[in-house]
Amino acid sequence: MPADNTVEGLDRLEAETVDHRFKALPPDAEGLTVGELAAQRRNLFTGGFTTPVLALSAESLEHNLALLETYAERHGLAFAPHGKTSMSPQLFARQLERGAWGITAAVPHQLRVYRAHGIRRVFLANELVDPVALRWLAGELERDPDFRFICYVDSVRGVELMAEALHGAARPVDVVVELGAGDGARTGARGEADCTAVADAVAATTALRLVGVAGYEGEVPDATPERVRVWLHRLVSLAVSFDKDGRFADTDEIVVSAGGSAWFDTVAEVFAELPALSRPVLKLLRSGAYVSHDDGHYRHLTPFNRVPDEGALEPAFRLWAQVVSRPTGQQAFANAGKRDAAYDLDLPEAQVVRDARDGSVRPAAGITVTGLSDQHAWLRTDEDADLEVGDWIGMGLSHPCTSFDKWQLIPVAEADGTVTDYIRTFF
Repeated sequence: MPADNTVEGLDRLEAETVDHRFKALPPDAEGLTVGELAAQRRNLFTGGFTTPVLALSAESLEHNLALLETYAERHGLAFAPHGKTSMSPQLFARQLERGAWGITAAVPHQLRVYRAHGIRRVFLANELVDPVALRWLAGELERDPDFRFICYVDSVRGVELMAEALHGAARPVDVVVELGAGDGARTGARGEADCTAVADAVAATTALRLVGVAGYEGEVPDATPERVRVWLHRLVSLAVSFDKDGRFADTDEIVVSAGGSAWFDTVAEVFAELPALSRPVLKLLRSGAYVSHDDGHYRHLTPFNRVPDEGALEPAFRLWAQVVSRPTGQQAFANAGKRDAAYDLDLPEAQVVRDARDGSVRPAAGITVTGLSDQHAWLRTDEDADLEVGDWIGMGLSHPCTSFDKWQLIPVAEADGTVTDYIRTFF
């Protein structure tokens, strides 16, 4: 990892006081610092934690971090994982230690969190047109000459607004033209002619500097490997065309960026075919969900399903809730709901039961989560399902981005339940 690509202020997170702000932490830990509580290495099940409690697997986190580092290196890719997944400076630090070029952001708040923790390379995967945020950004660029920032542009009007807000700034803002993934997709200039018009607008201002092209293949309509590949070839061809026209004359490095969590294998394949350009090329992948992976949406979408020889990600989240009601032989309720679990893509998946009597763990056979209320999980149970009031039920979650954001301080537990760390989030 480059010496200037570090995360600051992690000691401040360890010095934070444990209190009522943080769900599920042991009541008798109130007044300790997070670092002091971590040093006690309490057990998630017997150390005073209350339910519901979300935990991250220490082993799976480490496995996933190492796997993407190896994958990016093997395929000659730089890596700026999307920080919106976890919004955790501690995980950013571990990603950077594992070779990440920088961290991707989406909105000004995220950028401010990154800068508050000293992150010096940020790719903002959005067009930034808020004048207040742009003036703040200009101040950060002037204050820190080592701060590298890149963001999308996808419209002439956006370029005009950026130039107006940045008038008189000490340093130009680096931008990449975003190629949209197709009609009806999300942001991005819809065609090559539109991209050229945006690039012309950038060239007409001194406030911005064109350094590359980018986009998000996850928005390709009715995506298949072939359709994603066709769009990626368009993106690469756009970079080649812009370079041939001399549009990158003011930069030492050309940025070509794509890569969410569903198609990075196809991105690696097409980026490997990128011809030599007039300057070195930064092939920048931006996948974020890999850090925790999941037991639903990304379990089905991960590219490692298509390239199993490259390895496999491991789901790191488990939400533990307690059975608080067993009104019939077909129904039970646990004390975790929409406030605690991701539910926008899939409902939680009942995986294991921890017996309230002896602490033994068994598969959650015959138990299905059928719905969530604000603070309850609805469980359908077979007549012979082994589940009683007081038992803890461990659930797998789908969609990391809407799992992290419900918890401000998340225990990291080893396989035997020993809690070794606490992950602070800033949503």
